[in-house]
Amino acid sequence: MAHPALEGPRPAPRHRLHAGGVLNHRPFISIRADEPHSRIWFETSPRHLAGRGDPRHITQALRAAGWSNHSDPDYPHVILASPDQRCALALEPETESYSKWWRISCTGDDENWYAQFGGNTPVEILAGFTDALLSPAPETAPDVWPILIARGWTHVRDERGHEIAEHPDGIMQLRRWNTATGWDASWTAAALLPNGLGGQETVWEACLGNAQHLVAAFATALVDPAPVARAEFDVPHSSLVTQKPHGRQGDELAKEHAARLARARATAVRHRRTGLTAQPVTSTTPAAPVAAGRRR
Repeated sequence: MAHPALEGPRPAPRHRLHAGGVLNHRPFISIRADEPHSRIWFETSPRHLAGRGDPRHITQALRAAGWSNHSDPDYPHVILASPDQRCALALEPETESYSKWWRISCTGDDENWYAQFGGNTPVEILAGFTDALLSPAPETAPDVWPILIARGWTHVRDERGHEIAEHPDGIMQLRRWNTATGWDASWTAAALLPNGLGGQETVWEACLGNAQHLVAAFATALVDPAPVARAEFDVPHSSLVTQKPHGRQGDELAKEHAARLARARATAVRHRRTGLTAQPVTSTTPAAPVAAGRRR
């Protein structure tokens, strides 16, 4: 599902005038990037069941903040690395939407973590996690549970120290497993539906690693009540969401995305100027996310 995003120039044998009077080179073929201004958008809620959205909501913001592109142009994936080469993001779409499409990792003297997100993870929620990568980690990580409890989630802790918070709909969960530190995925999130056979169907799930300030940022985006823009029925389970027409459309959504990219650039510049970002290491090879064969 395409989202109104800013597009860079592409080699093309012809020209076309886009909204706003910008003249771009275009190939003579219809592509999904053309859709934002030619389809009707619906305000969709709750956001945790709205489906994946457009990945450029994530990738273009990181690029605007100075992340470098290490993708293979002949392979359908995206590989980005942070300016200091400590963090890396891989987006590799697969046939199954519940597979881990997104993988993000960070290696360094002060932190080591690895996170992965299923294909149906809404990009507006994932952006809470990735946007937090653009700023230095706080000295004291915020508590995650009050963020959820304030929005009506329940929270329990069992005798082994494991904790779980659940959305009032009984579908969305956030868990903290009482595990060892290091690369262990101590925080997880999942949207699970009963399958009628005594089991559960996974709408999407995520392993959030152990960087609590990133989990808190993810949780903040997760409970945000604001609807997100999706095309009609372009959701994993249309019966579980409310879609209202006559909301924000192509031009307005494109302006919102442009403002988002401007904020990402400003954040990166601000932290570079104040010396809060880490200095680049000498290696030019990014810390690639851990390879993971076939993921289910």
